[in-house]
Amino acid sequence: MDIRPNHTIYINNVNDKIKKEELKRSLYALFSQFGQIVEIVALKTMKMRGQAFVVFKELASATNALRQIQGFPFYNKAMRIQYAKTDSDVISKMRGTFGDKDKKKDKKKKVQEQAASAAKKPAQGSTNVQTTSSQNQQAPDNPPNYILFLNNLPEETNEMMLSMLFNQFPGFKEVRLVPGRHDIAFVEFESEGQAGTARDALQGFRITSSNAMKITYAKK
Repeated sequence: MDIRPNHTIYINNVNDKIKKEELKRSLYALFSQFGQIVEIVALKTMKMRGQAFVVFKELASATNALRQIQGFPFYNKAMRIQYAKTDSDVISKMRGTFGDKDKKKDKKKKVQEQAASAAKKPAQGSTNVQTTSSQNQQAPDNPPNYILFLNNLPEETNEMMLSMLFNQFPGFKEVRLVPGRHDIAFVEFESEGQAGTARDALQGFRITSSNAMKITYAKK
């Protein structure tokens, strides 16, 4: 069955024990590395259990995500991904009557754009004062180390989310959470250089719209 490339990807074999909001956050954390996400649809109805849709703004983002995340062990189940059979309502409206979208949608889109730019251009100055100030605070970093220290993490962060973000980089070994502290964690790599690559790429990444992740080398 040949389905033409689409901005929307369809995912099945998703672990249906995961709560809807946690599932959407985890999908966003995993797929936002490929480009701007317009919408994530994950319904818990009987008909839609174990399935989700991720809508990208760019077709190339959807294609890269499909190729690279195919079979990814998401909550201990291998993802099955294909292009959706039809354009999502969101993409259709973007092509035609996107100017009629309500302000809430525009605001959501703006937040997602800021999150995407924070992930892609962590080292450059930003018009976002919050992001710029967090970069300034990072200046006195510790000497390079194969273990990274993460802080300013949102309350809902879990080991699966962080593993999905960091295991795309060579040399990733493990994530270690700190009992009783939701806002910090450690990520271990095989070498200092590999840790540095992940640090530079994910500096300022927003797991949620209000929390820009701060990454330094851990103290030796």
